[in-house]
Amino acid sequence: MAKFKFDIRCIFTQPVVKISSNLLPHTFRGDRRMAMDVSSKVSEILDRLGELSAVAQKLTKPITSAQKLRVSENQTVYLMADINDYDGDTIIGLLKVGTKNLYLFDSLGQTKKIDKARCILDFYIHESRQRSGLGKKLFDIMLAEEKWTPIKCSVDRPSEKLVRFLKKYYGLENIIPQTNKFVLYEGFFDDAEQEDRG
Repeated sequence: MAKFKFDIRCIFTQPVVKISSNLLPHTFRGDRRMAMDVSSKVSEILDRLGELSAVAQKLTKPITSAQKLRVSENQTVYLMADINDYDGDTIIGLLKVGTKNLYLFDSLGQTKKIDKARCILDFYIHESRQRSGLGKKLFDIMLAEEKWTPIKCSVDRPSEKLVRFLKKYYGLENIIPQTNKFVLYEGFFDDAEQEDRG
C-alpha cells in the first residue's frame, strides 16, 4: 500500500474521492489556505500512485501525475483509500478516466469519429490489495458516478491484467481491432450502427 507522512483523512472523508483539474476532492469544504494544503497533498498522492502504476504496467513514464491532471479539464481521477487503517495514511489505488475525440474502426472496419469518447486511461490497485474485490468496487463507483456502461468505454493501452479484469467482471471479450492503442469491445458502436441502418 502507498503510505504517506501526512494524515490523509483531510482528503478522504469517504473511501473513494473524485479529483479533477483543481486537485481537490469533490467532497472538499474549506477555505483557501486549507485548499492549498489539501491540493499539495493530493499532488503528492497522484504523483506517487502514477509512478507505482507505471512500474506495475512496465511503462517508461507515468500516465498519471498532478501536473497532467491540472491541465486536463476533461479528466477525473478516482482515488481509493483505507480510511479504517489505524495510521490513516494508506492509499489503495487509482482509476483515471476522461473523454477524448477519437477516430475508431467499427466492427465492419469503417472509420468513425467519436466525439467525447469515454476512456479508461489508468487503473491501478496496490499489489497487496489485489484479488480482494477492491478494483471492482472502485470501477463500479466510477461507472455509477459517470453514468457509463463498461461496453461503451474505450481503454487506453490496457495491461493484460486489465483485459482479464474486464472479461471476468463485465464479460468484455470480443475486441474490435484498432490501429491506435485504444481497445474497444463489440457493442461499443451498437447505438450508432443501429442509427446507420435505420
